[in-house]
Amino acid sequence: MALQPFCVLVTMIMALAHRAYGSGRGSMGLVSGFIDPPIVGICSTSVIIHGYKCQEIDVKTQDGFILNMQRIPEGRAGGGDTKRQPVLIQHGVLVDGMTWLLNPPEQNLPLILADKGFDVWIANARGTRYSCRHTSLQPYEPGFWNWSWDELVVYDLPAVFDYVYSQTGQKAHYVGHSLGTLIALASFSEGLLVDKLKSAVLLSPIAYLGHMNSALDIAAAKAFVEITTLFGMAEFNPKGEPVANFLRALCSYPGVDCYDLLTSISGKNCCLNASTVDLFLKNEPQSTSTKNMVHLAQTVRDGVLAKYNYGNPDFNMMHYGEAKPPIYNLSNIPHDLPIFISYGGQDALSDVRDVELLLDSLKFHDVDKLTIQYIKDYAHADFIMGVNAKDIVYNQVVSFFNHQH
Repeated sequence: MALQPFCVLVTMIMALAHRAYGSGRGSMGLVSGFIDPPIVGICSTSVIIHGYKCQEIDVKTQDGFILNMQRIPEGRAGGGDTKRQPVLIQHGVLVDGMTWLLNPPEQNLPLILADKGFDVWIANARGTRYSCRHTSLQPYEPGFWNWSWDELVVYDLPAVFDYVYSQTGQKAHYVGHSLGTLIALASFSEGLLVDKLKSAVLLSPIAYLGHMNSALDIAAAKAFVEITTLFGMAEFNPKGEPVANFLRALCSYPGVDCYDLLTSISGKNCCLNASTVDLFLKNEPQSTSTKNMVHLAQTVRDGVLAKYNYGNPDFNMMHYGEAKPPIYNLSNIPHDLPIFISYGGQDALSDVRDVELLLDSLKFHDVDKLTIQYIKDYAHADFIMGVNAKDIVYNQVVSFFNHQH
């Protein structure tokens, strides 16, 4: 298996930094005895340079992954000693927390929320560049990548929610985009997190994927289900040669146009600044596990929200005690949980028909606790990088949060 160059490089940099600086820097995370985050992290490259305070934090999951987080405790103007409401922000698949910070401060969600008086926490899922550490496994070992989004539901989200609660003593608002919405909905349906959750904002929500309309994504999903191990690779590294070859093969499928890869994957985004897209392509995409991509492909193929299918009734029986993977029943989400959903008419991943299926599964939700926003011209990336997202989406998010008491 090819090594993940960036992930391994970051781990080496951290080790060198730890040797050079020792423990004198102080650790702001939960992981005593482990190396600190790199000196040059998301805080220094994308937050502090704009005049905001920012902390790099480590949080350990119950299955041993060390997740990197950023905390922006107050706005650029400061905030005195006022107790601020925490907001936890979770990115989607194949990217990391940096994607929220690519636009200027007045256009990106974390810094807007900080300036509006919130205590902002940015999560980075396992396998991304600053969360590619484990207490006993290395990124070049297949076992490091033996997980799907089920593990993000069971381990990653609870770890970051518990940490935020331990530091603030308050329930947190949540913002998820794409896969960040899927793992949140699955968590809420299992009764996880709800005791530490104040409200949830779901941007480009993904639960059902049966109507996904991108030719490239459909071809990829079919290919993943057919070659579930993807040449025996445990890690899905979009910048690595095996995945590049895989994408080239997909791009030759009839009806698949890869000239503009971002559009091919996410839909016709209306409102992206070219320089922001350039910055996006310099920083992303990030690695995830091949098993995670297979699980997403199963969601596309089967049209249901279920746990990972091991492809064999005996294996499923071994893991779940039943021949088919258990379903995440979204109707179990507490009906009084305040939820804000925003989705776009041009989104190739979060298709309007699939969002309508999601809304149907929430039909018994308390009417005054469910806010829906439909943006006709928006596609998948507009929600995190759109130049007008502040006016169209983020102001609504701030208003929604301010109405929760």
